[in-house]
Amino acid sequence: MPRKAPLKVFTGTATSYLTEQICKYLNIEMGKTSCPRFSDGEFEPCYEETIRGSYVFIVQSTFPSTDNLWELLLMIDAAKRASAYKVIAVIPYFGYARQDRKDKPRVSIGAKVAADVLSVAGVDRVIVVDLHADQIQGFFNVPVDHLYASSLFVPFINEMNLPNLVIASPDVGGTKRANTYAKLLKTDMVICHKTRSKANVVDNMTVIGDVEGKDVILVDDIIDTAGTITKAADLLMAKGATSVRAFATHPVLSGPAYERIENSKLQEVYFTDTIPLKKQSDKIKIIPLAPLLADVIDKVYYYKSISTFYIQ
Repeated sequence: MPRKAPLKVFTGTATSYLTEQICKYLNIEMGKTSCPRFSDGEFEPCYEETIRGSYVFIVQSTFPSTDNLWELLLMIDAAKRASAYKVIAVIPYFGYARQDRKDKPRVSIGAKVAADVLSVAGVDRVIVVDLHADQIQGFFNVPVDHLYASSLFVPFINEMNLPNLVIASPDVGGTKRANTYAKLLKTDMVICHKTRSKANVVDNMTVIGDVEGKDVILVDDIIDTAGTITKAADLLMAKGATSVRAFATHPVLSGPAYERIENSKLQEVYFTDTIPLKKQSDKIKIIPLAPLLADVIDKVYYYKSISTFYIQ
């Protein structure tokens, strides 16, 4: 029987904190790399150990700046040129996922462009967590393992033992996600309906459903400027909710997000660590993603089923 190709896990510079934890769970050493920079800012990722014939997993979220995406592409290219057997990109946060369609004339579909360049770079497989839209998987010409943070969040919410739990979606677009949580937790669901005049600006919001005396949990994939989630929390409290918490996978948290969360009626906000926090907050809690990703990497490497991670 031929020898199994060795497993090696490497990190991009943006996600080293997460890759270190993944390697601890896998009980392996993190792969050695360097990324020297020229004086003009151009960089050149390099593997500092042999990867010939290896299963190479590269962990890198592609949040801004675009250097993070470009570094991942160069690492994929370098691995292919170094004769890696398979190159798998583990992208906890897939940037540009909100650009998944033409919602107005003369705009790009950024998610498709990002998927295309990953394929062109030579990636053999992609592992992502909570894409903004499920159909983005179809933008890739390679296998995509789309994981859901619900496999972490649902057990955690169950352990909170909230007496009058109800799940809420902060907008109509998130009703499928909220409905799945409600089914898994065997509880009711309400919807916050919002209108926007432009991106990141909520003009008006109403609640569909009863939250009187309820412990509400808002679920979402991304919190960016926190305008929608905090407005929803304040409105739910005004409608008679006992408490409001939020669970979201990706802590983008740009602009006034931290200030809005601190000044809102949100009791707590739970994220995974797909993106490092820019600063700490007493209201913001992190549920580590490393155990999930380590388990999935191990199962992919040994050709085991990962269907249990597909609950949404």
